[in-house]
Amino acid sequence: MTVLPDTGFTPSAEDRASLDAWFAEYDAASARRDVPRMADMAVFPLNLVSDDSAGDGRTAQWDRARFLETMGQVMGESDDTQLSFTSTRTPVFLSPSIAVVFTDSTMTGGEETTQLRYADILVKRDGVWAFQTMIQAGWGDGLA
Repeated sequence: MTVLPDTGFTPSAEDRASLDAWFAEYDAASARRDVPRMADMAVFPLNLVSDDSAGDGRTAQWDRARFLETMGQVMGESDDTQLSFTSTRTPVFLSPSIAVVFTDSTMTGGEETTQLRYADILVKRDGVWAFQTMIQAGWGDGLA
């Protein structure tokens, strides 16, 4: 049994469904390598948290242009290989408009499979979720 922290807010089925729908749309944009659409789903400046190869924690803030440039390189040029994601997400709602989401994901492209574990902080503004902080180990050398 997973015990989640008590934040004083209990999300409704609708709260969870709206977050799940947001991630379905984001995963679809990622699968298409549609980096501009991915950027549309963020709040800038976007916070990034990672660690580097020396084991030191690193942080950065990206504007939209930096996100488009970096994620365009990370996602690679669109080719015939569609990406797919299978993800298990554990959201912790701090309020109706703030959620920390822990994700275990498998990304598959052609014959290649990659395991991912990360967390995102999402905020809801004007009824729409957007990610504001991305947290994932191992990317810190690129944040320096």
